[in-house]
Amino acid sequence: MGKVVLLTGASAGIGRATADRLSRGGWTVVGASRRGTSPGGWAPVVMDVDDDESVRDGFAGVLTEHPRLDAVVACAGWGLAGAVEQTPISDARDQVETNFWGVVRVVQSALPVMRRQGGGRIVLVSSIGGVVAIPFQAFYSASKFALEGYGEALGYEVGPFGIQVTLVQPGNVRTDFTKNRRSVRSPRKEDPYALAVAKAIGVMENDEAQGVAPDDVAAVVERVLRSDRPPRHVSVGKLDERVGILAKRVLPFRLFEKAAKSSLGV
Repeated sequence: MGKVVLLTGASAGIGRATADRLSRGGWTVVGASRRGTSPGGWAPVVMDVDDDESVRDGFAGVLTEHPRLDAVVACAGWGLAGAVEQTPISDARDQVETNFWGVVRVVQSALPVMRRQGGGRIVLVSSIGGVVAIPFQAFYSASKFALEGYGEALGYEVGPFGIQVTLVQPGNVRTDFTKNRRSVRSPRKEDPYALAVAKAIGVMENDEAQGVAPDDVAAVVERVLRSDRPPRHVSVGKLDERVGILAKRVLPFRLFEKAAKSSLGV
């Protein structure tokens, strides 16, 4: 039996690609999703990361079947598009619930197991949008910015127990994430944001259609899990997207913002 890894969001996209790749690479993969389905090759488990009880029950089932848990890869997430002014608080909460608190639930269930066994790996699938904010997807970016801070702090706390934390930051990826993005409906007949939203989301959808394959992200996750000294952050995607992270760090913000606007569709 290979090392045991639990992945969330395993039914599609980056999660599915990562589960498939790790399974082919000899890992014992448990893929968690709300539907609890698997194409074969790895074991499924039902887990809704938005629900405390579902996460607890899912982990209980995994630990009944397996004597240890070597790694967790948190991939579950979705996107919300619309102007900040028009986004209902309930929709914003739902976005952060999955993309941030869902990760927290999973990690808190994994940590006691990893501490007892003397170590483990935690990979959090963040986003370049967690470093460079995306207009008209503010709450998606907010959830990923929060994840970045959480992952860095977590790494400091659990390092002494042999638990290593990495944030993987994908850029644009060709997945059903684009099709499944939820859009905010304007409450007004005449929407002052309509043209700007349509332009920015159109640019984003085109970039996603031209993005890297989900297996490219999966390959980075696999490399992180096999590394003796995994990085705290690693980006994956086209070069111009990844350069944006460095540009934001080194350029005066006004200059960075001016350069970034056209690529972000604003």
